[in-house]
Amino acid sequence: MPLLFLNEKSWATTCDHTRADAAMVDFVDVVRAVAKEDPAETSLVSEDGLTSLEIAKDYPIGKWIGASPKNHARWLRLRALQNRSPVRSVYPAPDADGHLEYRHEGEKVLGLGAAHFMDGIAVSLPVVPEWETPSVSLERRELVELDNGSLEFEHETVDVRHVSSLPHVDEYRAWIRESSLARAATGRQIWERRADLYPHLQFLPRTEAQLGDLDPRWVLPVRGCLERLEAAAADWDPAMMHEPEWQTKVTPEGETRKRVCRFEDLDGKVETFHLHARFTPGAGRIHLRPIGAEGKIRIAHIGSKIRPDL
Repeated sequence: MPLLFLNEKSWATTCDHTRADAAMVDFVDVVRAVAKEDPAETSLVSEDGLTSLEIAKDYPIGKWIGASPKNHARWLRLRALQNRSPVRSVYPAPDADGHLEYRHEGEKVLGLGAAHFMDGIAVSLPVVPEWETPSVSLERRELVELDNGSLEFEHETVDVRHVSSLPHVDEYRAWIRESSLARAATGRQIWERRADLYPHLQFLPRTEAQLGDLDPRWVLPVRGCLERLEAAAADWDPAMMHEPEWQTKVTPEGETRKRVCRFEDLDGKVETFHLHARFTPGAGRIHLRPIGAEGKIRIAHIGSKIRPDL
C-alpha cells in the first residue's frame, strides 16, 4: 500500500504567492501521478488536516482554493485521494515513548521519518531547492534493548524516498507497482501469503496466532526482517556453511535463557530456537533455527522478547 507522507518542513515557508501557486500545481500533479500507479491503495498522510495547512507564510490553503476556479478544481482532485491525519493514524508513533526519532538538519521531522519507517514515500511542496531531490537523508536515533536487558541508543543515517516533481515519480513507478503486488499490509496477510513471500522460511503453527495479533506498528518491521531472513536462506549452501550469511543481525541467546526458547517443532519434537533476529520499536524478536537438511530457516516465535515464567 503506497503511502505518501507529507513533509511538513516544506510548507509554511517564506515565499511570494506566485511561487507558492506554482508549487501547488506541481504538488497536486505529483500526488495524483503516484496515486495513478495504485489508485485503490494510495493515501496521503499528514500530521494536520490539509485544510489547516499554510502553503507559504500567511498564505493558508483555503485562500489558495478560493483564488480561482482552477485552484478549486485542483483541490477537488487532491481531496479525491484519501487523506489520513494525523500521521499517527497509520504510523503509531513509536517516538511517543522515546524509542525512535528522525531529524533532518538537526530538526525533528515526523512526516519524513514516518515515510522511512513505513517504507513509503515522502512528498514535498517544491518551494525551495532543498526539496528538488528524489531522496532525503535523515538522522535516525533508536532506543534498542540489548540481550542483557540494558538499553542504548543506536544512531544511523538513512535515506527516504522523496518526490516533489514528476521526474521523481518516474524513478519510483516500477517500485510502486511491484510493492503494490508484493506487500502484506497486516500480520494476517503475512501468514496467508507466507509461502509466496518467503519460500525458504518455514513457520511453526504457533506463529499463526502471533502474526494474526501482530501490533500494527510491527507489521513493516517484521516484514522487512523476514525478507532479509528469506534472502539469507535463498543464498545459503548448507554444504559450504553451517549457517546462512545473515543479512540482518542474528544472535544466540545466553545459556540461562535457552530454556525459554524451546518449542514443539513440526515433527512433534521439542527443539531450541535460541537464535533470534530483532525488530523495533521495542524489543521485538524472531526466534529461528537453520534446517541444513532442507536449506530452510524455521521460525518459531514472532513477537515481544520472550520473558521467563515467574
